Amino acid sequence: MHEHIHKSIFIFLCIVLIISCQPKIPKDALKFTPETLEQRQIQTRYFDTSDEPKILSACAALLQDLGFNLDESETHLGVIVASKKRSAENAGQIVGAVFLAVLTGVYMPVDKNQLMRACVVTKPAGEEGKRIAVRVIFQRLVWNTQGQCTKRERLKDAKIYQDFFEKLSKSVFLEAQQI
Repeated sequence: MHEHIHKSIFIFLCIVLIISCQPKIPKDALKFTPETLEQRQIQTRYFDTSDEPKILSACAALLQDLGFNLDESETHLGVIVASKKRSAENAGQIVGAVFLAVLTGVYMPVDKNQLMRACVVTKPAGEEGKRIAVRVIFQRLVWNTQGQCTKRERLKDAKIYQDFFEKLSKSVFLEAQQI
């Protein structure tokens, strides 16, 4: 009988411990800011077509042309996820780490690898779905020489998104003309 009570108390304490370790969602985490709207406008373009599969195909081809590998694709949902691995080495950071090591004898890890990710989402827009909204989000994750993830960030540079959509517009045009 005592063994059963001990097991029950142990399970109860484990559950309490697990629940108490859950990260708390900040109060304003889901609150939209003016920056949120601005970023969405940078990340989204509309195309005057109702052929969503062709838009998705053009997006997938463009991502591959940009060196991305397609990780996931669900055409029925209008989603493509792609990634590419790149070096994250920065000469200035390496020089700083060497300088610090010489002065103090302390090894400082530096950025080594990064994973660039792209997520494309499409959906019908406008009256009777005669337009397709395309939203792309670029992210990067950086790992240091000790294998620790040091950065996880969404890329906010408008030029990156502008370049992507210019190339996508050309691709959609060429595909529409069957060139």
